[in-house]
Amino acid sequence: MKIYTKTGDKGTTSLIGGERVAKCDCRVEAYGTVDELTAFTALLADKLCQGPNYKAESDMLRRIESQLMTVAALLAVGEGGEDKVAKLPNSAIEKLEQAIDVMQEALPQITKFTIPGGDERVSLSHVCRTICRRAERQALRAAENCDIEEQVIVYLNRLSDYFYLLGRTITHRSNVEEILWIP
Repeated sequence: MKIYTKTGDKGTTSLIGGERVAKCDCRVEAYGTVDELTAFTALLADKLCQGPNYKAESDMLRRIESQLMTVAALLAVGEGGEDKVAKLPNSAIEKLEQAIDVMQEALPQITKFTIPGGDERVSLSHVCRTICRRAERQALRAAENCDIEEQVIVYLNRLSDYFYLLGRTITHRSNVEEILWIP
């Protein structure tokens, strides 16, 4: 099978179920951003698995990549595709919350905003966080006009918190100075 179909040459694409929409449709924008987040999550996992102290986090990121594929598929559901994609299980959100709680307990409390930097992996965690926030906003826009699973929005919201705390965790474990915003 050829990779190019020529069906999108006029600016449209098919959603799951066959519905054709513009490539700038809010659902396409949302799942395209989730696709971007998946790629950056993979890069972060690759960077973390190069060091000895981040096996659990790297493994978690690999699971997140798979869950993001499900999120993207749920955002890509169009007319006739409602029963073609498995729902995101509640356990995906619960595992994020558990990981967030564990990381937060191990970190010193701060009263200021953090500024990304100090280590490439910290900065990449924040890149993932900001892309995740954009994906969440786009999913919310899509939900204004289309049926979007509520779990998608909740998952993206929780995931951005996870990336924030992962950045702080990497900072702490790597003995890098945490950069705080002091206006």
